[in-house]
Amino acid sequence: MGIFSRTRDIIAANFSDLIDRAEDPVKMIRMIILEMEETLVEVRASAARSIADQKEMQRHVDRLDRLQADWGDKAQLALSKAREDLARAALVEKKKAADMADQLRKEIAILADSLRAYETDIEKLQTRLREARSRQGAIAARLESAENRVRLRKLMTSERVDEALARFDHLERRVDDAEGRADALNLAAAKPTLADEIAALATEDRIDEELAAMKRALAQKEG
Repeated sequence: MGIFSRTRDIIAANFSDLIDRAEDPVKMIRMIILEMEETLVEVRASAARSIADQKEMQRHVDRLDRLQADWGDKAQLALSKAREDLARAALVEKKKAADMADQLRKEIAILADSLRAYETDIEKLQTRLREARSRQGAIAARLESAENRVRLRKLMTSERVDEALARFDHLERRVDDAEGRADALNLAAAKPTLADEIAALATEDRIDEELAAMKRALAQKEG
């Protein structure tokens, strides 16, 4: 037996409750959609049979109406020939045809009510089927997102990730050391500023003056 036994069960079903209680929500929504699609096919087939039956009955009613008219003409003819017995018999047959036509008209009316019910049920089934398909897409997306999060958590707690991050840290330290050495070399080879050059000139002048003074003192001692 399927999830639903009748069309009314599907129309009245609480999808959210069914899916929430299911161990496998994706499988459950697939089963619901399959059951609804099969039921929709069955309802449409029943409606098609009812339409065919209605048309067939209407053809019988039309024939019975023509038969009533024919028996009426025969009764009129028999009465005109003073054959009241035949006229009475013809009217009896006319009455039988009329009764059969009335019965068929009642059955046609019942079928018309059934067709209106089928039309309503088909519309509701189609609406619920669209709802179920929409829920199927949402559930599939949520499941994929949840699975991706699980994979991400497993990846982030893996020892391999820790080892990779440690290697990255080591490489970053090596890059920092290399950049530090490069910066130090740049500082050593930096071009002196204008102030540095002027200060150097002043230093040279003082050294020259001190050297000249030492030479004069030495010459005085020798002289």
